[in-house]
Amino acid sequence: MTLVFGVPLSVLLGQLLLGLINGSFYALLSLGLAIIFGLLRIINFAHGAQYMLGAFAAFLGLNYLGINYWMALLLSPLLIGLLGMGIERGLLRRIAGEDHLYGLLLTFGLALIVEGSFVKLFGVSGSPYPMPDLLKGGHNLGFMFLPTYRGWVIVAALTVCFVTWYMIERTRLGSYLRAGTENPRLMQAFGINVPVLVTLTYGYGVALAAFAGVLAAPIYAVTPGMGSNLLIVVFAVVVIGGMGSIMGAIVTGLAMGLIEGLTKVFYPEAANTVIFVIMVLVLLLRPAGLFGKEA
Repeated sequence: MTLVFGVPLSVLLGQLLLGLINGSFYALLSLGLAIIFGLLRIINFAHGAQYMLGAFAAFLGLNYLGINYWMALLLSPLLIGLLGMGIERGLLRRIAGEDHLYGLLLTFGLALIVEGSFVKLFGVSGSPYPMPDLLKGGHNLGFMFLPTYRGWVIVAALTVCFVTWYMIERTRLGSYLRAGTENPRLMQAFGINVPVLVTLTYGYGVALAAFAGVLAAPIYAVTPGMGSNLLIVVFAVVVIGGMGSIMGAIVTGLAMGLIEGLTKVFYPEAANTVIFVIMVLVLLLRPAGLFGKEA
């Protein structure tokens, strides 16, 4: 048996793979937060609630409308994204010129209202969401048995992250978005409808959270508190990568998942706090984050 620092290699590789799965969720959720803050300067504390809404939309769609998993992957992000666009136009736009704290307090209040309402309607116990038949079973990798669905989560999350990064950093639409946030009056002078771009951007960031919620539904119990339990970790990931950094959110999310997996092998007691320790160190040494730009 091969040992690495006294730990069987199979155990180490297995935890790294599990860490990559968690990191995929971190990357997807932190990407949505980074887009909303980086392009709109909104600290979206409702992101966890929107992630939960994506999971519940899939759950309710299956039980009351017969919408299967594959349709939910398309319809839930679209529905929750449209809801997010309504929030931006009806509420967030009214405080667009105010301090960031107002946006944080508003979205935090929205999150409390949504989660409280769902607790009242569905209780705090989790509801199971069935795994699609196509993704049942698993594969023997030699060092561990990998469920097919968890492998799908990694592929789906990384694909969406890469497409989003490419769209924002390498396309004309992305350049319009970045320019519209830096100099909206100039962009409007060129005939670009900046308010619509802002609404679409917030809606897309919310849709990413909902997409992650649908991916999580067959793995974790669908509960009203599932978003709040993950949000603090995701915010720490965003701070480490750099607030508003698209690539930083993706790379740091994956890296933190792997580091968390390694910590569970060598020092399990610190697995739940290692990300926050890293966040403190990064803030002390590089306050803008690993990929962020200094003010």
